[in-house]
Amino acid sequence: MPDSLPTSMRAATIHRYGGVDELGVEEIAVPDLGPDEVLVRVEYAGVGAWDPGEREGRYSQLFRDLHGVEPSFPYVIGFDGAGTVVAVGEAVSGFNRGDRVYADRHLNPKGGFYAEFAVVEAAYVHPIPSGLSMREAGAMPVDAITALIGLTDVLRLAFGESLLVFGASGGLGHLAVQLAKRLGARVFAVASGQDGVAFAQRLGADAAIDGRTDDVLGAAADFAPDGIDAALLTAGGEAAQSALGALRHGGRAAYPRGIDSEPIQQAGFVLERYIGDDPPASRSDQLGNLISAAPFDVHVAQTFRLEQAGDAHRALGHHHLGKLALQIR
Repeated sequence: MPDSLPTSMRAATIHRYGGVDELGVEEIAVPDLGPDEVLVRVEYAGVGAWDPGEREGRYSQLFRDLHGVEPSFPYVIGFDGAGTVVAVGEAVSGFNRGDRVYADRHLNPKGGFYAEFAVVEAAYVHPIPSGLSMREAGAMPVDAITALIGLTDVLRLAFGESLLVFGASGGLGHLAVQLAKRLGARVFAVASGQDGVAFAQRLGADAAIDGRTDDVLGAAADFAPDGIDAALLTAGGEAAQSALGALRHGGRAAYPRGIDSEPIQQAGFVLERYIGDDPPASRSDQLGNLISAAPFDVHVAQTFRLEQAGDAHRALGHHHLGKLALQIR
C-alpha cells in the first residue's frame, strides 16, 4: 500500500434528491479504505438508465434496507466504472496497485463512481477483460452482468434455443445480443429505429427489426414458426407487452427491475422480474470469459466530462445506440 493516500477528490454530487440541476461538481473527501475494500482511481463511469432514479431518490428506501442507515449528502451517484487500483485493504488479496479493473456496486454506501476515486468492497471489483478499453469497461458492468444473469440464471437459455431481445440496440440490449450468441442462442432482435436494426445486425443478431414500425409478431413467426423459446425485455411499455405474443406456449420471459411500464403476466408463458445486482463470483468470471473469447462491442454513443453529468442525464432521454459514459479525468 502506498505511504500516503489521496484525501480529496472532485465528484459530481447532489445535496438533495431532485432534477438534473441538482448535480454539481465539488471537492469532497475520499472515503476511508476498509480492510476488505479497494481504492480505485476512476477513469470512466457508466451512465445508466437507472441513474436519474438514484438522483431523484427512488432508491433511497432500498439504500436504507441494504445498509441500515440513511443516505447522506453530499451524495455521489453512479453504479459502475473502471480505473486503476491505488490501494487495497489489509484483508484483500488478488489485486495490486496499478491493476486495471472495473467495478459494479449498486448504491455503494461509500459513494458512487461519478468521482475521481471510489472505495469498493473487493468482491465487486474485477479485472478488465482482455480486448476492452478503459472506457468500454467503465460503461458496461451493470448492464453486462444484468444481461448475463437474465440469460443464464433466470431464462436458463439453452444452446440452440431462440431468444427475443426487446430493446436490442440499447445499453443492456446490445450486450445481451452478443452474450446470447456466445451462449449459442438464435437471436431475434427488436431494436429502435433503422440505425438500431443495422446495429443489432452488426452485433450478430440472426434477425433484427424496428420495434417502432415493423410487424414484430409477423417477423417473429417467420423466424420461429412454432414460437420463440424465450424473451429478455430490456424496456417496457405497450410494444414490449405485444412482443410477448411471439413466445411459444410454455415459453419464458424475463425483465430486470427498474424498467418503465413493467410487462404483465399472460397465459401461456412464464414471466419473471429479476434483480441484476450482487452476482455470484462465478457469473462475473463467466462474463469475463465470454467477453474475452472474441471481439466484443461495448458501444459508447457519447462520452461526457464530469462537469457535464447533467447533460449526460438529459441525453438518456434521447435516442442513442448502446451506452453513455462519463470521462472522470
